[in-house]
Amino acid sequence: MTLPLFLYGTLLDRRVLARQSGDPRLPWRARPASLEGHRRVVFRGTPYPTLRPMPGGTVAGLLVRPNAGAMRRLRAYEGACYRLHPFRVLTRHGPRRARAFVVPRHLAGRSPGDPGGLNRGRAPRYRVPDESRGRLECCSGCRRSRGCARTRSIPRP
Repeated sequence: MTLPLFLYGTLLDRRVLARQSGDPRLPWRARPASLEGHRRVVFRGTPYPTLRPMPGGTVAGLLVRPNAGAMRRLRAYEGACYRLHPFRVLTRHGPRRARAFVVPRHLAGRSPGDPGGLNRGRAPRYRVPDESRGRLECCSGCRRSRGCARTRSIPRP
């Protein structure tokens, strides 16, 4: 059996979760959970959240168990810059193992309101695909073969 998914950002909105997962019942099966020892920060250069370790910090969220189809859709929604990492979350029934989508630590801002000094007060920046290597470059510089949710293709002139 796969581990449940800990949600802490945009997918906390039930409408967004239902639409992006393709499962209208999934938001109603979500249960409250919290992650100790972390804080919610922004993904550098974007308005989107990620997690960063912080002693004494707590992140409130939801725990869901999406089916395989919903999980594929949620992976596509999060993009290649976000990766699934294992965590231990607290629920009303005690600690549970779970996974959450997070970006690599070097792409996470330092505090909840600090996007790491990148694009402060501006819209997320987008970069042209790096076609010479057959890979895409996302808005914050992480290189993935598929790009991330914030990568967009700019047409050639």
